[in-house]
Amino acid sequence: MAVNPNEDTEFNDALRKYGIIPPREPTPPSPSPPPSPTFDDLLNDFTPSELREISEDAPDDETERMIAAYRLRRLAEDRKADKRARFGRVYPIGREDYTREVTEASKVSEDDDEEETGTGVVCFLYKDGIPRSDRTFEHIRLLAQRYPRTKFVSIVGDKCIPNLPDSRVPMLIVYKNGDIRNQIVAWAADQERRIEELEAILLVTGALHMPERPRPERRPNDDESDEEDDDDPSSRMRSKATSTNGKVPKNIRASAKPRDDSDSDFDFDL
Repeated sequence: MAVNPNEDTEFNDALRKYGIIPPREPTPPSPSPPPSPTFDDLLNDFTPSELREISEDAPDDETERMIAAYRLRRLAEDRKADKRARFGRVYPIGREDYTREVTEASKVSEDDDEEETGTGVVCFLYKDGIPRSDRTFEHIRLLAQRYPRTKFVSIVGDKCIPNLPDSRVPMLIVYKNGDIRNQIVAWAADQERRIEELEAILLVTGALHMPERPRPERRPNDDESDEEDDDDPSSRMRSKATSTNGKVPKNIRASAKPRDDSDSDFDFDL
């Protein structure tokens, strides 16, 4: 009679005791249960107005106090995030705008950035009619909406760099604090690329900020009455000036210095 060494029987145990069959493989431990959600985790998916309704229906005063405190913290975080979200779209620029809108813009730090790390600026060089360029432009627009703390600008490739060959398009140049952090040439020319691949590269270079917390979708009239005392409307207004750097120069006349027409800002690896 054939013996199945994997069976859990007394006979097999005796055979194992005398080394006739190999020992049984240990049973793998059962996976640990997932951690219980925290109080903040339970409330994270609710909007501030929904949190107010939940606190009013709380079973006791202590729970109501905790929900109210969390809601106030969320409102403060949302106001801070709104203030940091200076951009949120792709800004078309010309060659004459490059120094101001790209190099200088990358040196502008957020108001609460004590280390003055500057702003991530992604300059996208494209050409209409090239499929990989058109597809990448769609990705750039989506990333600009997803990461409003980063400035995205676009310019026709050969308008930025004269005689730029189509084989080098699309091209991305990443700036931070006045320096070029990365340069991507002919993106997706070798194979079709997903938006997640481009997003990962920009995250690694420091051009993008990781979202601190997924924010639930806010309704048009969501909690307007709660923020009317603390909201600063000017923080949500876009400048009507041609500059898109997110800060208005203190002295417009002082910045009007003679410009050097050299191509120092356009010395790229082609």
